[in-house]
Amino acid sequence: MSLDIVQMVLVTVLAAATPLILAGIGELVVERSGVLNLGVEGMMVLGAAAGFAVAAWTGSTGLGALGGAGAGLLLAALFGLLTVVLAANQVASGLALTILGLGLSGLVGAGYVGMKRDPAPHLDLPGLTDLPGIGRLLFGHDAFVYAALLLVAGVWWFLWRTRAGLTLRAIGDDHAATHALGLKVRKVRFLAVLFGGACAGLAGAYLSLAYTPFWAPAMTAGRGWIALALVVFASWRPLRVAAGALLFGGATVLQLHAQAAGLGLPGQLLSAVPYLATILALVLLSLGRRRGGSLAPAALGRVFAPSR
Repeated sequence: MSLDIVQMVLVTVLAAATPLILAGIGELVVERSGVLNLGVEGMMVLGAAAGFAVAAWTGSTGLGALGGAGAGLLLAALFGLLTVVLAANQVASGLALTILGLGLSGLVGAGYVGMKRDPAPHLDLPGLTDLPGIGRLLFGHDAFVYAALLLVAGVWWFLWRTRAGLTLRAIGDDHAATHALGLKVRKVRFLAVLFGGACAGLAGAYLSLAYTPFWAPAMTAGRGWIALALVVFASWRPLRVAAGALLFGGATVLQLHAQAAGLGLPGQLLSAVPYLATILALVLLSLGRRRGGSLAPAALGRVFAPSR
């Protein structure tokens, strides 16, 4: 296999992994604060619809990306109001958020079904993009891909190298003790939920503006649920989220090549390969941790109700 073919495959894998990186990193920050948001799928699909609608209306991919992120943020604000402010059940609220997002996406995207537009432009640096072996891999992506990679590095630095990141992780481990120390538990959690929603919305906008690019109902195809699983798979660490997303992206590309090669296997089975690979990875990870206990934030999913 030539270097150009390997490079092409790696570029395709990274493109398939990008929405999972964006959504997974956002959800990681949310869960590190102690909040479990199961509405990632709903925020992603609404971000895809809103991002495409804004881009089609304005003619700007950048504004479309902002529109998708804004739609995810608004839906996350509703979730934050219910769970952080009103102390509603996080699991039930997250599931309701997914259903609401799917319904709203159908409403927002009703007039754009099947409509196509030019994909987000790719970076093209003369003399660098055409380098053999690594040129297209390093310098041939769109802005969404580079934003996802920068987001991984930025969140890692924030969580492990800043005081604010330490505060967020402490709240996720023991909200009662941190509240007693005078830390603003609700404010930190609400901001984390907003950040996660914006990331999920941006991930959806990437699907409809760059990866496909067109709008179709339920086009996220379960990627929001995979992003949730990747956070667990990654032990709530940003770099591992990126690695898990690349694993899923590789499985996605593998099943597409397998279908194109005509192996005689049912298309439905091949389409399920990425999801089966993720489930297998989670099972193996769970078996490996059985003796060491869970690495999840200790207060994850627990409702915070201050006594004073």
